[in-house]
Amino acid sequence: LVDEIIVVDNGSTDKTAEVARSKGARVVKENLRGYGAACLKGIASAKNPDILVFLDGDYSDYPDEMEKIIAPILKGEADLVIGSRIAHPDGKNALLPQAYWGNKLTTWLIKILYHHTYTDLGPFRAIRIHQLQKLDMQDKNYGWTVEMQIKAIKNRLTIVEVPVNYRKRIGTSKVTGTLSGTIKAGAKMLFTVFSLR
Repeated sequence: LVDEIIVVDNGSTDKTAEVARSKGARVVKENLRGYGAACLKGIASAKNPDILVFLDGDYSDYPDEMEKIIAPILKGEADLVIGSRIAHPDGKNALLPQAYWGNKLTTWLIKILYHHTYTDLGPFRAIRIHQLQKLDMQDKNYGWTVEMQIKAIKNRLTIVEVPVNYRKRIGTSKVTGTLSGTIKAGAKMLFTVFSLR
């Protein structure tokens, strides 16, 4: 199912890179801190991909659900698939309150401004490389997922959401784990929603 696993080391302070290499992943380093910067590095490092799948490396996503993430693309039913934590029966309990309500506000604004209904801005997602290239992704931090989802609407991609499991991450999130991180991420997401209008 998977031709290559790329792990982007974006300032990790534990043994993630070492363990990833020992398990067969290709580890690439991105010195510019930021979620978007890490994703962009991963994209640039991929060797002739057809479909790219993104997921967080903090244990919260379930890699064994990748097959259902890419299934709509393989069937020709989607260009972009978002793994929705909220659409899962336990979705509301999966996220911290600030993340849940931040998602609700941002997806509501996207619906109002861009006329497309998302339930989540989840990190677990898949897209064909030629469709991703059309989006010309630029954001290097917290606005990356929002940018992709809005640009997908504007480029008339066929978008599908599939329910995915989600679990408590290992370690403390730099975003939802602190008040300042939550505020910065929320502000950037809202800025991205309006700036792409």
